Amino acid sequence: MSIEKIKRKRTVNISERLLTALVFSLISAGASVAQQAQGQPKLVIGIMVDDLQSEYVEMLRDHFGQDGFNRLLNGGVLIANADYGSSLDTEAATAVIFTGAAPCINGIPAGEVYDRTLMRGTNVMHDASTPGTYTSQSLSPSALAVTTIGDEAKISSRGLNYVYSISPSAAQAVIMSGHIGNASMWLNDANLCWATSTYYKEPPTTIEMRNSFNSLRSRIDTMIWTPAKSVEAYPLLPANSMKYPFKHVLKSFGSDRNRVFRNSPKANDEVTSFAIENIEKLKLGQHEGVDMINVAYTLRPFAYGKSTDARYELMDSYYRLDQNLAQLFRAVDKAVGIDNAVIFVAATPPAPRTRREDQRWQLPYGEFSTEKAISLLNLYLIAKYGNGEWVSGYHNGQFFLNTKEIEHKHINIEDIRIDCARFLERMAGVTKAISIDEVIDAKSASNEQLRQSVSLAQAGDILIQIMPGWQIVDDFNSANRTEKVERMASTYAPVYILAPGVAQRTIDTPVDARSIAPTVTRLLRIRSPNGSSAPALIL
Repeated sequence: MSIEKIKRKRTVNISERLLTALVFSLISAGASVAQQAQGQPKLVIGIMVDDLQSEYVEMLRDHFGQDGFNRLLNGGVLIANADYGSSLDTEAATAVIFTGAAPCINGIPAGEVYDRTLMRGTNVMHDASTPGTYTSQSLSPSALAVTTIGDEAKISSRGLNYVYSISPSAAQAVIMSGHIGNASMWLNDANLCWATSTYYKEPPTTIEMRNSFNSLRSRIDTMIWTPAKSVEAYPLLPANSMKYPFKHVLKSFGSDRNRVFRNSPKANDEVTSFAIENIEKLKLGQHEGVDMINVAYTLRPFAYGKSTDARYELMDSYYRLDQNLAQLFRAVDKAVGIDNAVIFVAATPPAPRTRREDQRWQLPYGEFSTEKAISLLNLYLIAKYGNGEWVSGYHNGQFFLNTKEIEHKHINIEDIRIDCARFLERMAGVTKAISIDEVIDAKSASNEQLRQSVSLAQAGDILIQIMPGWQIVDDFNSANRTEKVERMASTYAPVYILAPGVAQRTIDTPVDARSIAPTVTRLLRIRSPNGSSAPALIL
């Protein structure tokens, strides 16, 4: 074969190899793009809803539109009974969902914890080193002991994605944003501005724009809440309510108007509007990795009506929240397409009621005064151990002893805790009193449940349970007097998950609420939070 023929053949072979390589490269690139599009969503929306009950959703479903709750029910997974283990408040339940860990691990036992130095309750996320913007509150995620879904999303994308949270509650907003989020945004009760913490170094311009050009304080006095639908859409209403539909003018509540606002669908409207504004202005879902925006809503029974029966307002709140969800989902669809998003909606366990039933029903009732209980307990300890201020305070079902006084008098702390528990257990209205040492030992199933719900860093010395139907009057600190009616509350709440490739189904068997975080991160193709030990659900 001549040299020229060999050269021509070699050229042909090289050309063929280059063409083959080019074709293979294009096919591989296409496959990679397709895999990325199908493998990892572009946007995740985490939604927490106070007091959401699946029974109400099912009862009112026929009156809902197709883009809100029905979109979740028709296209996603309903976990009918996510078990939190105990009746946690909003912030503690939020931490369980976003970390996949119980309070004893994640460090968040409640939204407010007792400060032994100040001898009063304080925000669980309080951090004096990080002042706020548009608020006097100083908050950071330093109390959060583990990572969150958003943290893991940030780490996975090398910090190139965006994580934001929006809530009426400051602590809840910080918990949802986690340690590495871009910003947490909450409503400041004092000035009705959207606020954030200087801990987060990338606050969006939407905060300043909202407060300057569309502030809530400029609109709140014009807000009126009336039924969204005709009376036939509200089943099981008392005859009197059907005759006289409610009408709540926020301005008429005077100095209470801000609290009324937070307990009404108007707060949900504000959260939805601001969330959509952030999705659009910040181009969420269009960055490397998966962006995340978390929002919080409320369905707590309205506590400011003339009657304790707030069913009319409650059902209307469901109708209005259905509209809020539809607006939010449409914004997500417009931004990235709903098939490129993971949406989860988690309810918190039912909250305790602040108002007792009408006295005409003559139901069993009593009052447990924390001031009286502390006085009696202190007198008992004086008689047994000598003069001193033995009890420093009470907060959220827990008594706190003066540990400095106990150490000074060389008394065994475990012994005095057990003495206090036995004394408190004999008080009227107390069904159980247990020392923190007994909780830690967890020798019974009920103690183990308590152990999971307690963070030792903030725990009191003695924990108590009060009779159902009794009213706990926390009057020890008269400046922050609170009242709540004790009721055996369910620890279960529904969770909805809508995600690409996940078929519609209902899971009726109880599911550990700690499984939600690893389930979501599995759908996002990222690691679970580092405190999560429960298995992910295979959806």
